[in-house]
Amino acid sequence: MWASIGVSVRLRIALLWALAGVLASGCGGGGGGGGGGGGSSSSAATGTGGAAALASAPVTTAGVTLDPTLTPLENLGKFIMTDANLSEPAGTPCVACHQPGHGFADNNGSAIGVALGSQAGSLGLRNALANAYSSQSPAFGFTTQNGRTTARGGQFWDGRVDTLAEQALLPLLNPIEMNNASAQAVINKIAAAPYASLFLQQFGTSALSTPTTAFTQVGLAVQAFEQSAQLQAFTSKFDAVLQGQASFTAVEQQGLSLFTDRTRANCASCHSVNPNSSNPANSLFTDFTYRNTGIPRNQAIAQNAVATFFDLGLCGPQRTAPTLPATVPPGVTISDFCGQFKVPSLRNVSLRSNFMHNGFFTDLGQVVHFYSTRVSNPGLWYGPSGVPNDVPSQYLANVVTGTPPFVGHAGLPPLLTAQEEAAIVAFLNTLTDGFTP
Repeated sequence: MWASIGVSVRLRIALLWALAGVLASGCGGGGGGGGGGGGSSSSAATGTGGAAALASAPVTTAGVTLDPTLTPLENLGKFIMTDANLSEPAGTPCVACHQPGHGFADNNGSAIGVALGSQAGSLGLRNALANAYSSQSPAFGFTTQNGRTTARGGQFWDGRVDTLAEQALLPLLNPIEMNNASAQAVINKIAAAPYASLFLQQFGTSALSTPTTAFTQVGLAVQAFEQSAQLQAFTSKFDAVLQGQASFTAVEQQGLSLFTDRTRANCASCHSVNPNSSNPANSLFTDFTYRNTGIPRNQAIAQNAVATFFDLGLCGPQRTAPTLPATVPPGVTISDFCGQFKVPSLRNVSLRSNFMHNGFFTDLGQVVHFYSTRVSNPGLWYGPSGVPNDVPSQYLANVVTGTPPFVGHAGLPPLLTAQEEAAIVAFLNTLTDGFTP
């Protein structure tokens, strides 16, 4: 249905949410990547500016002014997302780690690739995962096809919860994120907020008197907002090209060709795209699966000062390892998935300033160069040993190899030329929402 809505309306919605992100400041994610990563091309908008002029007349209800492009429940979720009083100490709203102008991510001022919480010095373990388009992810599970078992779905980098409603609640109580002591503490703050009457209107006049139930309802409201069109805008240049409203430059087209070429960059094998479909929802730029691509160790993360510590994604430390279904082929064990992290959507990726689960990369061009050279020049990324350095030895076999782009051997030329790498970055710049045909 969203694809049938006019581009001007969709752009208006995207710009309204972008303005809300600019007005809010402070982190409530699980760890964030800020703005400007690989830089955006002149054909890609930043998603900010012009919202006030384009907006429909606001609506006032339950004592608060609502965004007319959202339902009341979605508005409530947006109020909660942008409320800087919902941290301890106050000043760090959820949106601090999910800023629209920063690719729906950010690290709340942290410069080391992982998020800063509401308390000074409270640094997380991971880069905040963008929340735009995250509502498309299915529940976590394992699938087996052609004898190969794959983990897929869920929320967070490790899929530890199934729904956005569950995901929204965990940062509120995490001591290194928003640091609230309890669900009661959060509900007390919401009861004192200007939008408390809207909460009661949505969930009942006594809703705030039962903290456990009310806390669950907080998650439902945030989930409604994250499922709204403001976080699934589909207003990028790529989307306009799909719908015949724009054309790629020659370099952008070359980047798309490399992106989808299964013998070259092969990005689309994980970041799924269907350039032959006019429906943007068929090109989410993620298949929601999990991979271990051998990302270099981020030595700036405090936990990584301990040489024996490793973030193993699906195998912890922020979750217990999931249980495999009885239907997996013989010989498949949960240890085969240790070190795997969720494949993120690449929509709005060029607005981010940190990339991958540990925020190791600070430039989109670096990411592409890593994929081009990890096999041919491993010493560039891992030092003299040339061995992936953020995976314990018993799980090195889990690092993806043998399929493009991870083919060949050390000493060969890079898989891609510098010009080809730049072309892929140019194409990725077309995935930024807010493009005007």
